Amino acid sequence: PGSWEHNIPSMTTPVKDQSSCPVHNASTHNDHPTTNSGQAITHVGNEDACPVDHTSLSSIPKSQDGKWVYPSEAQFFSAMQRKNHNPQAADMKTVVPIHNAVNERAWGEILKWEAGRGGDACGGVSLVNFKGKPGERSLRARWRTLLGYAPPFDRHDWVIDRCGTPMRYIIDFYTGHNPGSPNSNLSFFLDVRPALDSWEGVKMRTERFFSRWFK
Repeated sequence: PGSWEHNIPSMTTPVKDQSSCPVHNASTHNDHPTTNSGQAITHVGNEDACPVDHTSLSSIPKSQDGKWVYPSEAQFFSAMQRKNHNPQAADMKTVVPIHNAVNERAWGEILKWEAGRGGDACGGVSLVNFKGKPGERSLRARWRTLLGYAPPFDRHDWVIDRCGTPMRYIIDFYTGHNPGSPNSNLSFFLDVRPALDSWEGVKMRTERFFSRWFK
């Protein structure tokens, strides 16, 4: 899988009263690393450490016009609270950019798979929807775990549109430390591949296997 490093600072800065941070009036798309639009929030305080409500535009095309929009720090914080992850508001300045970078990398890996597959004929492939499946390990992840590797910390299924043809991709997310790095920074490893639920997916995986091992 592809990998790259992020230098992650300590995430232990406390907030005096997290109830003074922004609180959402509307629910966010919990399963999606991006969202279609911003959500209204109510400010019930003015702590400097509170996450801000600024969304950012991704590079990932939607199935309609435009790009997907990443959630703001406030939306991300609110979603983690609802999932009982006990987030620290001050950490959002670090967590959200990493979250966005990981998803940009996932999209980049999908584009590598899609190169030369006909998507350019209609302006390029686009992302239709996401599905987070953190508790559902893929077959390959289970096999690697049996071989002694650490399990992925998350899994997503992304469905793209290739000129009217849907393609599902499985993404397993791993963390680790790169032994070749002098700082031993935390690295993220992404295993991105087409699902084997279509003949096209089987064909793509087979071609990749032979091109990698029998050049």
